[in-house]
Amino acid sequence: MTAIENADRPGRLSVERRVVDGVRVVTVWGEIDHDVKSVLSEALLPEDGAVPPPRIVVDLSGVTFMDSSGINVFVAVHRQVSGARGWLRIAAAQESVLRVLQLVGVDTFIPCHPTTEQALSP
Repeated sequence: MTAIENADRPGRLSVERRVVDGVRVVTVWGEIDHDVKSVLSEALLPEDGAVPPPRIVVDLSGVTFMDSSGINVFVAVHRQVSGARGWLRIAAAQESVLRVLQLVGVDTFIPCHPTTEQALSP
């Protein structure tokens, strides 16, 4: 399990990574905006241009705000893992965050599940 936090603004965004049955599960707490998008990207994708993990679930249950910066990160990650025949799934987004995902249509190509357990199901 790996924990990552934005050093410039502690408490603003926290991320924890773990692997469950070969799936990278990234749990996020706080607010996702321009100031912290690099923290989110680093948590989702490998460093140094390595091959991305083929399957990723992002648990957004602790995210209270997300702007277009978060959308851009999810779209970029989706493209990378899809190119490697993998997938990205979003889990447990709070209503306000889910509404943002739905308004821009992200939920039409990145599956959004009510719980992490459902997102991990085949």
